[in-house]
Amino acid sequence: MKKIVSCLTLSMLVGMSLMGCTPKEEMPKVKEESVEDVKTAPLAEEKEQYLSAVDVEYAFDFAKGLEKYKTNEKLGYRTAGSEAERKTGEMIGEEMKKIGLAEVTKDAFKVDSWEFEKADLTFTDMNGNEHLAVLGGYQVNFDTKGVKELEVVYAGKGTAADLEGLDIEGKLVLIDINQREEWWINYPAYQAHVKGAAAVIAVQEAGYAEVDSDALNAQDICGPDDAPAFSMSQTDAGSLKKALEASDTKSLTVKLDAKSTVKMDGETYNYYGKIIGKDPDSYILLSGHYDSYFAGFQDDNAAIGLMMGIAKGMIDSGYKPEKTIIFNALAAEEWGVSNSRYDWSTGAYNQIFNIHPEWVGKTFANMNFELPAFEHTTQDEIRSVYELDNYLTEFAKEVPKLSDVYKDGISVVSPLRTWSDDFSFGIAGVPALRNDFQDSEFMHSHYHSQFDSDDAFNAEALKFHLNLYGLLTMHYDKTAIVPLDFTTRLTAMKELIDTAVFDQAAVAPDSLTKEIDHVMTIAEEVNAKVANVNEEYAAALQKGDSDAAKKLYAESRELNSGLLATYKYAEDQFVRLTWEDEQIFPHEHAQSNVKNLAASIDALNKGDITSPLDEYLYAIDNNWYAYDFDKEVYNYFTDYVINAPTEKLMWGAGRIVDHEDLFDTIQSLKDKKEQANADVSTEVATLTAALDRQKELLGKTVTDETASVKKLGELLAELK
Repeated sequence: MKKIVSCLTLSMLVGMSLMGCTPKEEMPKVKEESVEDVKTAPLAEEKEQYLSAVDVEYAFDFAKGLEKYKTNEKLGYRTAGSEAERKTGEMIGEEMKKIGLAEVTKDAFKVDSWEFEKADLTFTDMNGNEHLAVLGGYQVNFDTKGVKELEVVYAGKGTAADLEGLDIEGKLVLIDINQREEWWINYPAYQAHVKGAAAVIAVQEAGYAEVDSDALNAQDICGPDDAPAFSMSQTDAGSLKKALEASDTKSLTVKLDAKSTVKMDGETYNYYGKIIGKDPDSYILLSGHYDSYFAGFQDDNAAIGLMMGIAKGMIDSGYKPEKTIIFNALAAEEWGVSNSRYDWSTGAYNQIFNIHPEWVGKTFANMNFELPAFEHTTQDEIRSVYELDNYLTEFAKEVPKLSDVYKDGISVVSPLRTWSDDFSFGIAGVPALRNDFQDSEFMHSHYHSQFDSDDAFNAEALKFHLNLYGLLTMHYDKTAIVPLDFTTRLTAMKELIDTAVFDQAAVAPDSLTKEIDHVMTIAEEVNAKVANVNEEYAAALQKGDSDAAKKLYAESRELNSGLLATYKYAEDQFVRLTWEDEQIFPHEHAQSNVKNLAASIDALNKGDITSPLDEYLYAIDNNWYAYDFDKEVYNYFTDYVINAPTEKLMWGAGRIVDHEDLFDTIQSLKDKKEQANADVSTEVATLTAALDRQKELLGKTVTDETASVKKLGELLAELK
């Protein structure tokens, strides 16, 4: 890339304010606030010094340097527990010491390791030329022990219907896949595995790696290590498909030289260093992960560069924090546990649940970074837990604007999503946030492909985030009490009660809504108390009245601890997941099922089989996969969620509410779909029984949720 010049002078940075934000279209089940009526605020001298000291070029160079170690010489990859990951971690640890971080620590934890060394497939194309296809890999065990001849066949989408009557025993199975719109790689990989295939070769036809026809894609496998899968580009697949089509047998002998090794119970390391503040036991935690697919420049080298850039900027500017700031480089985010639906965020989960659970109750916030050196949208997003929404919205009004990025300012959205490490910190009891990226076109185009390189680097975007999160760290540092506002979560909970479904289930929402309203009143009183203390504390610090600041800080420790404990209670009680890993309130699970089951029954009673199949039944729990895969495959990936031990489920443990197995009913309705006047009485009876169970579950869930809201109110009342 070109040498980076200073983006703006300090005077311009300080003098420019954010433009008023245009609210974005609200995503389902997401609270979003835009920053309006933006004011220009003078920055304290220490903030000016930080903005002057922070160095984009340093952050870029360090991020780029993380590409040094790789498991696959052609493609990159810095995978969980691999030698490349370990060496990169050591490099980060040494850099932490070099820039002046204190107490640099190397934390070991157990991980299923993966080394992906190579996967080179050679075949003769239609023109008689030898064609080399370099394949991407997934977390599986597969070793040809040198070049091996294998037969390859094409099998459409790799569904049960596609494989029916096809001889795939011991063969490579070429399939097309859209992991965004259809299913994850584990389903066709395991479907082929149970039919005896040697491996699946998946071609991402859409959804991911859309940037170029030469793009490969990599994701976490979410399946067992003995159901192998590889990734092939559209370009290579096009040549291979033409050669297969020209073959009389519709198969082709190819040569494969591949080695992918998964080992259970390996070891890897998280690293952290500190800027120790006046309070050594109160933390602000910044994090990013250092494992990657391919070169992984945005995901997540740039995040490590951002984190280290903030650390260096603070140290170089001479900033002396009130609290202790921890900079945490996390391993094994992309994948780290074999044969689990929840196989990512392994390093973060271990860090906060197993290695340093004592950080919970002491940490004001986790700021986690992902893909921060690209302008994903014209409005920068901070995604946070519900309780930080209002605090961050107010803070964002004072962030200096850069000229060429985020013309629509900053928005704050909640709740967190499961795709990154902040979710693990959040559910552990650390109020978490991240720079958001998930709705970006980048996720469709470059994400998890070899095109995630510094070619897509935006220096202004990285500078913006260096400014934003450095200033946010200082803002937190001048806060005596963690600014948690529970009214945001309670408002969302109330808004996500579907009264029509409650009426249908004969479940009264009144007790829950009344309790929510009551607790919101208590929460507002606590908010006022916290805001008053924080204002007095910030004013004392600004005036240099250290005695008054110390007194306020000491007197507020009990309130601060109580708020963090209450936040953890809220996460434990109110955060559940759908079968597609979306965060929901507990009642939403049965509420959704009641709605879709009732609609299915109503349609079937009217002689309509199409609507239940096309609109309702697939949305119930894990039943999307009943349409296209064998019962053995469906059961495998349902049971490994329901019956797996906590160490396999990690951050997903206890978050799934329930499951209705509708496999046989869906298959039966598919068979009867084209029949005139089909008898669906058996299916209606099965669905009615499921509906009755879900109505009962909704009633129980609402009773439990009401009790939990009441307890939340009691905890908050103790803090008034």
